[in-house]
Amino acid sequence: MARYFNGKEIELLAPAGTFEIFKAVIESKCDAVYFGGPVLNMRMMRKGYNLSHEEIIEAVSIAHKLDKKVYVTVNNLFSEEDVEEAREYLRFLDGARPDALIVQDMAVLELIREMELTVPVHASVMMNVHNLEMIHALKELGVSRVVTSREMDLQTAKLLGNRSGVELEYFIHGDMCSVHGANCYFSSQVFGMSSNRGKCMKPCRWDYRIKRDGYVFPAEYPLAVKDMFMYEHLPELIESGITSFKIEGRMRDQEFMVSLANSYGDAIDRYIDDPLGFDRTADSKELYKNRKRDFSTAYAFGKPGLTNINRRYEGTGKFYSTGKVFSTPTAERELSEARVMQLRERMAEDKRSKQTKPELAVRVNNMEQARLVLEMGVESLYLPGDVFEPDRPFTKQDIKDLGAIKGRTKLYLGMPRMMTELHFDQYDHLLNGEKLPIDGLMITNLGAIRRYRGTGYPMIGDANLNVYNHLSAGLYTGLGLTKLTVSPEMTLEHFASFISRSDLPLEVVVHGTPALMYMEHDLFENTEVMEPIGEEDNQFVSNDVLVLKTDKGENPVYRDQYGRCHLLFAKELCYLPMLDEMNGLGITSFRIEGATYSTDELRTIIAAYQAAMNGAKPDNDLLGGLKPVYAGYTLGSLQFN
Repeated sequence: MARYFNGKEIELLAPAGTFEIFKAVIESKCDAVYFGGPVLNMRMMRKGYNLSHEEIIEAVSIAHKLDKKVYVTVNNLFSEEDVEEAREYLRFLDGARPDALIVQDMAVLELIREMELTVPVHASVMMNVHNLEMIHALKELGVSRVVTSREMDLQTAKLLGNRSGVELEYFIHGDMCSVHGANCYFSSQVFGMSSNRGKCMKPCRWDYRIKRDGYVFPAEYPLAVKDMFMYEHLPELIESGITSFKIEGRMRDQEFMVSLANSYGDAIDRYIDDPLGFDRTADSKELYKNRKRDFSTAYAFGKPGLTNINRRYEGTGKFYSTGKVFSTPTAERELSEARVMQLRERMAEDKRSKQTKPELAVRVNNMEQARLVLEMGVESLYLPGDVFEPDRPFTKQDIKDLGAIKGRTKLYLGMPRMMTELHFDQYDHLLNGEKLPIDGLMITNLGAIRRYRGTGYPMIGDANLNVYNHLSAGLYTGLGLTKLTVSPEMTLEHFASFISRSDLPLEVVVHGTPALMYMEHDLFENTEVMEPIGEEDNQFVSNDVLVLKTDKGENPVYRDQYGRCHLLFAKELCYLPMLDEMNGLGITSFRIEGATYSTDELRTIIAAYQAAMNGAKPDNDLLGGLKPVYAGYTLGSLQFN
């Protein structure tokens, strides 16, 4: 079965959570079905869901007899233990011959190359593909189709599809995230349950209050987005050149999914048959009546703002059918001496005989902080691509001024986490002009590696590359990165096993308040359009900082120069007591995220880490007298096994 409009194929892609649901959905008006197998996919939370090996084989056979396609999701991040399991599983899938695998971890691409497998590969939405260079890079690595980032509008998708020649897949219906794909670490830091490994506890669906400037605003569910609904905009989807129209819903029941696939399939057929007479709203009321949340077109036609936020049904954090909640507000765990001792003992088990002297790196937000870092002789200074307001981005003259006084400190220029074609234009002009007095670039996405590996500037990988195993680390190194930042989501066992397997230069974020969520959605809009309902000071940050408040704590939110929001830890990450053991494992660089500190606060923190790295041993105090600036200290994901 295939659909065509003006000679271009259109695919309606529907999900299935179980084999029974698959057998019903494949008979509906879809062209293809995607599902997960027994391991290594993003829907591992619900018992009885996903297909067995035998069911995968039968599903492929059923689909192909109907002239339809089957895609298998292998779309979570792999631990070292998962890597070994993945070899066997990928070999099985290569033999089962689905039409493609949908993947997130770069390790899959490396394994397919290493094992000489021939199964086609599609890049998952969790790869967060958002620019042309990323698409070109993935194509060179063997990827034949890309699922675009959720924040991509249709005109950008049309541009990238035309310029790349690669098939694009686009979500048209179902549950969406408010955070950029693979850039949400909240669940892993609070519960030890990684959203990038299929175990998200949905803190985005909690009931928050927003505070700013001493006022409380009635935002209720400020991160809970509506369901995507593009039913009335199929002509625009087809005109954009999107190849595959994807419905979300692998956890939905059979009747709901069959009805949804039939509605969309019928609408596509009606449009192909009579585009001028096409009725956009036929059956639309029926879909709305059976919705799980309210509907939105999300980013398809530009930034949706507060119209994208849901306050009813599952938007409230409750399952529509059962009334049960995904999770309830939970505080970040406090650093404890007992857990620190456990971590130190476990890391000591894999201590290497040969160690290199570790270096310290600090990421700053303004020139005053940058000059302090240079004054204190820190080994590496990172200038961010995303600068928190009210500070402004570093200018070319700023970079020259810092280069003139940097001494032995290595100076790195960072890039935005999300790089549009405009950002590449700007960085191209800066980096291809006169030689800058920098020692390298801090890389945030695969496309930037491809674009700038020929500029002569060494490149190091930032944390949001989500390097979770030695295979993905090796692939990035092969592409030209000289140092990588370890995934911030690693639990203790995953951290220890990964570090012990890798001989590459690795960096760990050891202190500060790194971003737990990075989003296009502007939380500040709540304070600009809503009337306050009360007055209340922030607990740990100044009142001019926006915070999301639950009964368990307050998370500060900073907006960068591009209008994107970064939700940070309520507490401060602190690995100060474990630096020796981390260095013993092979970590060569420790990073302080310094953007939100005053220069005096940052000076104290840097001095404490320099002293510890130079061998100073506190007498009785685990932290050598260092006191938290914010709500306390946490060990983040290392709190969990």
